[in-house]
Amino acid sequence: MGIGVGELVPLRNLAPGQKAKVGKITGDPHHVHRLHELGFHCGTTIEMVRPGSPCIIRMAGHKLCFRHNDALNVLVRPAGAL
Repeated sequence: MGIGVGELVPLRNLAPGQKAKVGKITGDPHHVHRLHELGFHCGTTIEMVRPGSPCIIRMAGHKLCFRHNDALNVLVRPAGAL
């Protein structure tokens, strides 16, 4: 079954080269705040460079690397659903 239009999925589900828009960030307030400081806001377009843990994403011309964390959840809308 495919991803429905507008459906939010975990960032880790993106394939290499796939673009998405940040839809929701939940978790420890300190971690969420730190991601906001780095530019992760709802509506920000990101591209998965290398999935996994750590994953590498491209955002606003910069590459960012971070590990998946059970205390933090980044949900995105994949490009096909934009």
